[in-house]
Amino acid sequence: MNLQAVRSIYLYEMARFFRSMIQSFVSPVISTSLYFIVFGAAIGSRIQEVEGISYGAFIVPGLIMLSVITQAISNGSFGIYFPKFVGTVFEILSAPVNYFEIILGYVGAAATKALFIGVVILGTSFFFVDITIAHPLAMVLFLVLTSVSFSLLGFILGIWAKSFEQLQLVPLLIVTPLIFLGGSFYSITMLPPFWQTVTLFNPVVYLISGFRWAFFGVADVPVLISLVAISGFLGVCLLFVAWIFRSGWRLRS
Repeated sequence: MNLQAVRSIYLYEMARFFRSMIQSFVSPVISTSLYFIVFGAAIGSRIQEVEGISYGAFIVPGLIMLSVITQAISNGSFGIYFPKFVGTVFEILSAPVNYFEIILGYVGAAATKALFIGVVILGTSFFFVDITIAHPLAMVLFLVLTSVSFSLLGFILGIWAKSFEQLQLVPLLIVTPLIFLGGSFYSITMLPPFWQTVTLFNPVVYLISGFRWAFFGVADVPVLISLVAISGFLGVCLLFVAWIFRSGWRLRS
């Protein structure tokens, strides 16, 4: 493996992140604080507890997943789209670097940025609510799998997109609604039976449910199913990216 190539791509992508370090740190802190003010104070005054957990603490895993997923997709898509847009991607493709090393560099950087945002939001949450993490290793596992999986999805979207408008199309119209409807701020057990069944077709439900179990030991779906779902999604994304590089889809034109 050409570790120097992976390191170069990774550090180049991370350099953009460090150049806007203050913005990268302050933005999630402000957003998280606003969510706690709006949801924790306004809605929390009406809903004291959900499944024996204070509402303010209950929404923390959903807040983290919301930001991690959106940041992973955004960083993963822009990281590969910009070289494609300016034409430098052809230099990378013609260099002695295989597609696995390219993916490792770009997706690794995007996942690292998403993980950083997740940690910042978790740290901010401690200022508003008391949180006890029941299964810290499971929390880290779900956080890493989610960051890598959705960074890969963003990487795919960055290759697929032909314009900056298309780059934002899927995250805004599909991914964000799925996150909000995936139990980020409520338990699906609070829904009528029919809508509980419909909600189970939302793949994000399994991610948030498994991540919430890591915090509080409660879940809307069995944690093993959540783990299989995110692992399966990761596998599908890897296979699709491998096909892209082998076929040259949207890269050679």
